[in-house]
Amino acid sequence: MTGRREFVKSFGLLAVSSQLFNPKELIAASANDEQSNKTITALPKENLSDKDFWAFIQQSYTASPNIINLNNGGCSPQPKIVQEAFENYNRMCNEAPSYYMWRILDQGRDSLRMKLADLAGCSPDEVSICRNTTEALDNIIFGLKLNKGDEVVLTKQDYPNVINAWKFREKRDGIIIKWVNLDVPTDSEDVLVSRYEEAFNSRTKAVNITHIINWNGQIVPAAKIAEKAHARGIEVIIDAAHSFAHLDYKIPNLGGDYVGTSLHKWLSAPFGTGLLYIKKDKIRNITPLMPNAEPESGDIRKFESLGTRSFPAEMAIGTAIDFQLGIGSARKYERLKFLRNYWYEQAAKLPRVQLNTSLKPEFANALSNFGIEGMKSADIANILFDKYRIHSVSIDWENIHGVRITPHVYTKLNDLDRLLTAINDMVKK
Repeated sequence: MTGRREFVKSFGLLAVSSQLFNPKELIAASANDEQSNKTITALPKENLSDKDFWAFIQQSYTASPNIINLNNGGCSPQPKIVQEAFENYNRMCNEAPSYYMWRILDQGRDSLRMKLADLAGCSPDEVSICRNTTEALDNIIFGLKLNKGDEVVLTKQDYPNVINAWKFREKRDGIIIKWVNLDVPTDSEDVLVSRYEEAFNSRTKAVNITHIINWNGQIVPAAKIAEKAHARGIEVIIDAAHSFAHLDYKIPNLGGDYVGTSLHKWLSAPFGTGLLYIKKDKIRNITPLMPNAEPESGDIRKFESLGTRSFPAEMAIGTAIDFQLGIGSARKYERLKFLRNYWYEQAAKLPRVQLNTSLKPEFANALSNFGIEGMKSADIANILFDKYRIHSVSIDWENIHGVRITPHVYTKLNDLDRLLTAINDMVKK
């Protein structure tokens, strides 16, 4: 019990109150976040068993006991403490919206920026708080100075919203998209790097890299591709929607000039929260979609002129970061890989099961995709839900066809056992 109490304290759960924060205390607490974060560390296993550790994490979420959610890649739920923080901020704002939103909570954004930058391993001057990956990357796609005839390298496996934005620039400005069609899954980083490099030439001005392909969980070696691109003077844009707060890395290590991600995925922050990273010396080159008074300045804040947004959602990001730090990024990544391997390696042994994600350890993450010979992806997903109440998503995109399964840290092993039972029943029939 002593270990469990210390574990609770390490997350700061005891400090979460159902009462509204006093505005002055709110700003003071926000300013002291850096100090409090120093005390939040992953709990030593000798104090609490690994089984109990993850059982407590599971109970920190409000996941449905009747529907098994294995589509966390679409959007992840928030821990109870994040929900409570959001609700507290929301109640505060509803007492006097323009006062609490603009005069109180708006003042906490720079402190939040510091917390995000610390998690991302970069300078606060390189982090902008936005609403999702699409908004983050659209600022780059439409703000990057490109001329008619300039080429941009994309893959057929990139995210549709990103593809559509680039297609619009192609139509409006006459740039040229050079398409790469990746053969995935693949166990070779060299093959992936070479596919991008083959598309580079003297007219290439930018490359769009999806760090984890959302359709099947393929990890793309972004840093190696970025190195090849930078050697040719090519700008590097990275879609990190599924890798941030999932894989254990710091954003600068990806080698991108520009990185966009959603915080409502693997960080389990409130819905409609995201992050835009731009290298300090590149900020001045990008014109924001919604400009402030100085759209050509070198201040990252110029990308935050959104007008009225969800201040409660933004401010509760800080609580989600505390929860992430309480687990530990490395421990979280290992757990997600364990959950993936637990079901995927067993499913691989079943007849007729087709694997659309690599089994190699260096490519392992929470996202994976499988198919069953002779069955359509949509039919598999429908059976999983209708008969077994397992929520997943069918994928039919370019050369990737199957069902994507994405557990999260709150996923129980017996839920994955039900998934395996369902797959086994389907392959038998």
